[in-house]
Amino acid sequence: MIDKLSWITVYPEVVLLFMACVITLVDLGVNSRQRGLTHALTLLTLGVVAALQALYAVGGATFYGFGNMVVSDPMGNWLKCFSAVAMMVTLVYSRSYAADRGMLRGGEMFTLNLFALLGMFVMISGNNFLVIYLGLELLTLSSYALVALRRDSVPATEAAMKYFVLGALASGFLLYGLSMLYGATGSLDVSEVFRAVNSGRIRHQVLVFGLVFIVAGLAFKLGVVPFHMWIPDVYQGAPTAVTLMIGGAPKFAAFAIAIRLLVEGLRPLAIDWQQMLALLAIGSLLVGNLAAIAQTNLKRMLAYSTISQMGFVLLGLMAGVVNGNDQSAYNAYSSAMFYVVTYVLTTLGSFGVILLLARDGFESEEIADLAGLNQRSPLYAGVMAVCLFSLAGLPPLVGFYAKLSVLQALITSGQSLYLALAVFAVIMSLIGAFYYLRVIKVMYFDAPITATTVSAPMDVRAVLVLNGALVLLLGLMPGGLMTLCAQAIVKTLGS
Repeated sequence: MIDKLSWITVYPEVVLLFMACVITLVDLGVNSRQRGLTHALTLLTLGVVAALQALYAVGGATFYGFGNMVVSDPMGNWLKCFSAVAMMVTLVYSRSYAADRGMLRGGEMFTLNLFALLGMFVMISGNNFLVIYLGLELLTLSSYALVALRRDSVPATEAAMKYFVLGALASGFLLYGLSMLYGATGSLDVSEVFRAVNSGRIRHQVLVFGLVFIVAGLAFKLGVVPFHMWIPDVYQGAPTAVTLMIGGAPKFAAFAIAIRLLVEGLRPLAIDWQQMLALLAIGSLLVGNLAAIAQTNLKRMLAYSTISQMGFVLLGLMAGVVNGNDQSAYNAYSSAMFYVVTYVLTTLGSFGVILLLARDGFESEEIADLAGLNQRSPLYAGVMAVCLFSLAGLPPLVGFYAKLSVLQALITSGQSLYLALAVFAVIMSLIGAFYYLRVIKVMYFDAPITATTVSAPMDVRAVLVLNGALVLLLGLMPGGLMTLCAQAIVKTLGS
């Protein structure tokens, strides 16, 4: 018999699943092109679920359910709260775009987004290899369908096929690695795996063999070199509304399973997986920033930008254990969490402006399409500029403090290798600033190619302004979010 605590552990997930099914049925009676009722119910559901997760997180308690298969802890609850909010913002930005392109003929877009979010929740809560993998598959299958949702678009269909083939390959890597660990340790439970690995009785070669496949699977989900091939093609080919979904909330889930598997499950093998992450981070910073310079398509440029940004996250994850000492672990992992949160916030704003500029029959995907945006709409040009400056890491915006926190975690380790990585990351960031500043130059100094005024519904305008304001305010006052991330990591890893 399932005890009451188990249901409390997954209560927000139950609410989300129930409402996803209700919304699917309600939508059968909705005929409007904008799917107003479906949209409102979806946003209400996401708001309620985000509030529930925030209440759990503020409570600060850690409890396990269903035989330790799922866990509710502060880090996971905050990540799920942020994921729900990111999905809300994504749907607000996407509604008009999707309606103009026939993506709202039915309510599948809303339902698939809710099931994708449920997959993220399961991934974040998973304390068992099978649960983590089931959540991952729910997210990826929903994502494949969303990418192909615009049925009359050849680029979207091609992107969905590439995403499906490469995603299946990566899932196979991860599953094979998990099965190797299960064979070596005799358990699917993350905590039991940690104890088995920490005992030192298992052959190191077997553990490292499984670890290689796990890191490869995680690297694909984060989109880092050399497992980045899908990112530019899917970002460019998918409808921009779906690109925003893929580039936003799922990053929280990918970060969470990296913490669950590598830190909570395989921390005794840190010297092995940190070396792998170092190579992935170097490749991502190098390829991401250099390749982005050559891009003329804005979505493709932001895709390569994502690769380089995830390289910074890996730098934070690899700075936690130094010479077998994990005293700096809390600082390093909280800096990585802070980076992921600020990256998603900034990505939402930048893609929100791209969605806003898109019109029926016009995608606004090229950098040249932003020419003279400041003359047409100083407000939206300002929001885009703030987001791009933040991605470049310029003060006093939040992206600067995100990069600074990761660099500080590397430097305080006292290791010459980590110091060299910090210097390399700074050099790559300086190179990366070029392609962000190029877009700002086009917006402010090039002549507009159209005199069309930029208009947006009130809700989109309000959320976009709030999005840009948060990027600035959290840069001016980053202490609150930094403290939240630090406390969440301390309470989670200390439980």
